[in-house]
Amino acid sequence: MNQEDVIRVLLVDDHAVVRSGLAAFLMAFDDLELVAEASSGEEAVAMCNRFHPDVVLMDQKMPGISGAEATGRIREHWPEIEVVALTSFKDKEMVESAMESGAIGYLLKNVSADELADAVRAAHSGEPTLAPEAAQALIQSTRKTPKIGFDLTSREHEVLDLMVEGMSNPEIAEELMVSRSTVKFHVSNVLSKLGADSRTGAVAVALKHDLVPTEKD
Repeated sequence: MNQEDVIRVLLVDDHAVVRSGLAAFLMAFDDLELVAEASSGEEAVAMCNRFHPDVVLMDQKMPGISGAEATGRIREHWPEIEVVALTSFKDKEMVESAMESGAIGYLLKNVSADELADAVRAAHSGEPTLAPEAAQALIQSTRKTPKIGFDLTSREHEVLDLMVEGMSNPEIAEELMVSRSTVKFHVSNVLSKLGADSRTGAVAVALKHDLVPTEKD
């Protein structure tokens, strides 16, 4: 294999044991070359300046600057160097931080040797690789939680308004000109949809989330 075809990799992790294990993975493939190791974000930036790797495997939680911050610095100074976040954490805040800093991939440290090698090759080709857990975290972060009370019907809104005014079921029935059993049915639905276990609780939720007018004309 020509040296030009070999992908040069920088491995960054503050734990020597982890670096040793990942290094063994990398050395199992002829097209990957481990050119340097770093134990901190600051050292990673310095190693990029010295060795100019093609791909950086970047731990996210380290003493000093974080992996995300180190990634941002590397991408700013050497945009041709691709960075793959490699971590034990899969919470959406960390995934978002890594991707926003310019990482092209996000892997968990329980990857197999083949998965790691494929991610390095993909990064070198400009293709992203996301662990399934990371992809799920990003999907969840983009989904907006529906506003409380979004599923109330127009009649249920009317009943809730009158509940907030302090009306009893018989009074609501008279106001809306419906039967008491109908009002009871609507009140039950309102409590269920607002996650309340009492009329007082439903009123509190309604006021907290601005589900009813605060003033009457």
